[in-house]
Amino acid sequence: MSDSSSTSKSIISFDPSGHPQRQIYKLMTGIIVPRPIALVSTVDAAGNVNLAPFSFFAGVGSAPPTVLFCPALRPAGTEKAGQRKDTLRNVEETREFVINVVSAEIASQTNITAAEVGPEVDEFKLSGLTPLASEVVKAPRVAESPAQMECRLMQVIYTGDKPASGVVVLGEVVRFHVREDLVEDFRVDPAGLDAVGRMAGNTWVRTHDRIELVRPK
Repeated sequence: MSDSSSTSKSIISFDPSGHPQRQIYKLMTGIIVPRPIALVSTVDAAGNVNLAPFSFFAGVGSAPPTVLFCPALRPAGTEKAGQRKDTLRNVEETREFVINVVSAEIASQTNITAAEVGPEVDEFKLSGLTPLASEVVKAPRVAESPAQMECRLMQVIYTGDKPASGVVVLGEVVRFHVREDLVEDFRVDPAGLDAVGRMAGNTWVRTHDRIELVRPK
């Protein structure tokens, strides 16, 4: 017999048009979980390096291999409300970026790269992570990351022009890099990858607890 206790509880509904952006953001980051983290490395036109994490990140398709991440415009109540983040500005200038997978081993260092610092600050040095030359794009990879994807920009989609409006960055993966011990016949070992994700607020999640479900035919 199934447990009906969860279905008997009341549901609260929210009309997003009647609530401040921050409240809707909290709802979304609490519901859309767990979220994989894209640690995105870019360079600007002058060659300054930037490194920042984004948890609105997903794969789109494999032919061509396409990924997306979402660097929202800066939120209200900040000095640069409504302006582009350094990562977005760099991507639009150079049309290139690298997505680095975040493992549990580099979670704390990744969190450091989320600091609000000026474009002249090198987050590699700030976090202690190591830049590694890419094969195709100018932006460096993160040497400590177990897997990286070099990407060329396909399209940028602005969902609005207000503070905190979402921006979708679509990129084609032109090089995959995976640590040799983690991949066999193009299958990546999830235990060895040891990826982490984001929940709501300051809560992160490990991916140690996994289940196997065979897809029905």
